[in-house]
Amino acid sequence: MSAQFNVIAPGVLATIQDLGRSRYRRIGVPQSGALHPDLAYLANTLVGNPVSTAVLEFFLIGPTLQLTEGSAQVALSGDFTAELRRGSKILPLTSWRSITLQAGDLLKIGPLVAGKVGYLAVTGGFRLTPVMGSCSTYLRGEFGGVDGHRLLAGSRLDLLAISAPQEPDRQLSQSAVAAVPGLIIAAETEGEPQQIRVIWGPQEDYFTSAARDLFVRSSYRISRDSDRMGSRLEGTQLDHDPERGSEIISDGIVPGAIQVPGNGAPIVLLADGPTVGGYPKIATVISVDLPILATLQPGRSICFRAVSTTTAEKLLRHHRQQLAALVEQIVPVATDPVIPAATLNRINLISGVVDGRRDSPEVPVTSDGD
Repeated sequence: MSAQFNVIAPGVLATIQDLGRSRYRRIGVPQSGALHPDLAYLANTLVGNPVSTAVLEFFLIGPTLQLTEGSAQVALSGDFTAELRRGSKILPLTSWRSITLQAGDLLKIGPLVAGKVGYLAVTGGFRLTPVMGSCSTYLRGEFGGVDGHRLLAGSRLDLLAISAPQEPDRQLSQSAVAAVPGLIIAAETEGEPQQIRVIWGPQEDYFTSAARDLFVRSSYRISRDSDRMGSRLEGTQLDHDPERGSEIISDGIVPGAIQVPGNGAPIVLLADGPTVGGYPKIATVISVDLPILATLQPGRSICFRAVSTTTAEKLLRHHRQQLAALVEQIVPVATDPVIPAATLNRINLISGVVDGRRDSPEVPVTSDGD
């Protein structure tokens, strides 16, 4: 039997993403794909999918989905809470686990506790048509995913699974996930910005020595104008070498490159960033730290530390070993207590939460594309 989700509420910037398009940058097509590939990988692993399977990515507040047909096993990754409504009963959920849904079940995801993205994977994946070898949504180009757009209320997501999942629901403990740096974004501590490591260049010589020194000594804040294309930084402006100027002949750019236009304000390019550009790049964020920076909420402070390419490679290998060890700690989920809705509502009223919804402070974020 086929399965299908009806989108009751879309959440914030919910799009279909996978590992992205890796072979089309030469013709100007951005990579796109998940902003935090490790979280997408863990969600897929929890439901037994290949790493390249498309997932649902969302910002700050996740979607509310109702399974209208069939059954489906889904997995959640990211630092947030959720709830499953099954008839008159409610099951509070945490992330880092899978759960099997039946027709009529309502899954409400979010808001996020920390960071700004979360992921949902479903066994077998979504029924989608790949564009240039990927199902990732590129909003500015209006292709990939669901007709090139974010999810909207009333959208429908067809699933590929044709029978009920055979594997038991599985989970990772919060403590095991927290032991791998970068998977859970810690709350900001006063005076301690999030450290992001970079390698210099490729055009660090377009900046004065004083500007390079300021770059690694100053702190910056993630601007509310950030999106999937790039994280704009607010803080110390960097001076270009007057003999070199603030522009270069356009050359190739990769996600993680830190461009500095004429106004001196750095921009860290992300998954949907351009493939070429004419501003000097003072440094490039290393692969291990790019997902962290890409998923920090607006207003978070960061600082940069330069490392060698050798160190960056060692850090990446070590991180991959940590992820592999983490996957080995996936275990079956213990029987979940299902709480009647009336009982949970009484608990929520006592704690200041009405009908399972907590009023959360507004976090400014700009959306990308359509």
